[in-house]
Amino acid sequence: MFAALPLLALPVLFYNFVVAAMLPGGFGSVQANDRMTQQLFSLPMASGGHWSVTLGDMMIFASLVILFIELLKSTTSQRIAIVNHSLSMILFIICLIEFLLSRAFSTSAFFLLTAMVLLDVLAGFIVTIVSARRQIDVN
Repeated sequence: MFAALPLLALPVLFYNFVVAAMLPGGFGSVQANDRMTQQLFSLPMASGGHWSVTLGDMMIFASLVILFIELLKSTTSQRIAIVNHSLSMILFIICLIEFLLSRAFSTSAFFLLTAMVLLDVLAGFIVTIVSARRQIDVN
């Protein structure tokens, strides 16, 4: 059952939590970009510079790792993969609506997260179609 749930829902839920719980004004807040670009920590580099890591950076990195796992999950040719792709499509629609209609979601971090969900949907359907075609050719 849990294999059908798209893992990219986790960073989307995290972003929704940050917006709803940590920002004054909630979903209508214009301060989401400030929160996502706020420095969490800084790492010294060998060049002498400092790499500033923000909450948005960490969320995008975690989302990329999750996207990789989702792409690996899409290579299975089980029936549950179709449910996963359908739920990923619903997640993309939700992300697109939030991005277009809510001020708190009109940030670069959420746009990149929405793009990752779209790539998950497209890659999932394409990989499933290609693997199904190979199964038909073998039989």
